[in-house]
Amino acid sequence: MDRSAAGLGLRMEESYGVKDQRAGLLILADDIFLDDVEGLAPAAQFRLLDSVGLEQASLRLDMQIGCDVILLFCAQPSPMLERLLVQVETLAVQNDVPVIMVTGIDTIDLAFACIRSERTQLLCTPDHADLAAALLTAGSATPQRTVHEVNQESEGVRLQQLSEEVSRLARTLEALTSRPRHATPSFALGPRISDRASDYIGMPAVEPMGSNQPATDASPLSAAQVRDLLRARRLREEFLPGDLFADPAWDMLLDLLAARLEQERVSVSSLCIASAVPPTTALRWIRTLTDKGIVQRQADPHDGRRVFIALADETVEALTRWFMASRRFLCA
Repeated sequence: MDRSAAGLGLRMEESYGVKDQRAGLLILADDIFLDDVEGLAPAAQFRLLDSVGLEQASLRLDMQIGCDVILLFCAQPSPMLERLLVQVETLAVQNDVPVIMVTGIDTIDLAFACIRSERTQLLCTPDHADLAAALLTAGSATPQRTVHEVNQESEGVRLQQLSEEVSRLARTLEALTSRPRHATPSFALGPRISDRASDYIGMPAVEPMGSNQPATDASPLSAAQVRDLLRARRLREEFLPGDLFADPAWDMLLDLLAARLEQERVSVSSLCIASAVPPTTALRWIRTLTDKGIVQRQADPHDGRRVFIALADETVEALTRWFMASRRFLCA
C-alpha cells in the first residue's frame, strides 16, 4: 500500500471511529522533506491532516477546511514561493490559524516581509529544540485547552512541563531525522547565519531615514566609533568562549546605529548576522524589539518582497546619549 492510500485509510478509520480531539496539522514542504516531516505530527501530539509538496500547496490550501496549525518548510527560493507565503498568511489572519515558517538564509527576508499574523512563528535553520518549542507553542494556542484549564495550573508547574515537553519532542525529532534515508536531508537547513560574516552587505539608503536632519549633523558620534565597539565585543571570542557573552539585542542595536549614521538600510538577514547568534534566536529578538517599539519595520520602496529594520528615532536619541555619556569610560 502506498503512502497516500495508507493515509486515506487512516483518515477513514478516524472518521468512523472515536473522534480525534488533537489539533490538526497541515505540513507544506519540499518533496525531499516529506518522509521526515510526517513523523512530526504524532511526535508533537497533532493529528496529521496532510503533508503536501510546495508545488501542490497552493491548491491544497484552497481546499483545506478546519486546519488548526500550518507548518511550512521553505528553505529554497522559487518563483511560486511569494504567492504561497501570502496565501498562507492570508489564511492565518482570516481564520486565526497559527503558522510556523521554517526558512533558509535565502528565503528569510521574503518570509519576514510576508508575515502579517501575530501568531506566525518564523524560524531560520532551527535546531530540534527550536522546532519543538515552536510546535508546542502553536499547539498550546489551539482550542484544545480552555482558558480555565490553563489558569488552573501554576506558572511554575506549567513552565516545568513545557520544558520537559520541549526536551522530549526535541529528542524525538532528532531520532526521526537521524534515521538513514536515501537522499533525505535533516532539518538542519544550513550553517548558522552568524557563521557567514562575509554575507553582510549594507543596503544603500534611498533617502535619509528618521528625522529630516541626518544624525551625523546632530551629534559628533561617528559610525566608525560604534563599529569599533562592536569589533571590541567580537574580539572577546578570541580569548574566551563566545557563548559566555551572547547579547544579541545590544549587538543588533549597535549595528543599526552604525547603519543609521552611515545612512544605510539593514535587511533582516543582515541583522541576524550582526547578532552573532543562531538565526531563530535573532528573529525572536527582532520581534521583541519591534513589539516594544525600539526598532521599526520599513518597506523597501523598490521591492515589496524586502523589509528593512531601522531604529526608532527615540532609540537613536537614547543610544547616542548613552554613547556620549560612556565615551570617556570606553576610551579610557
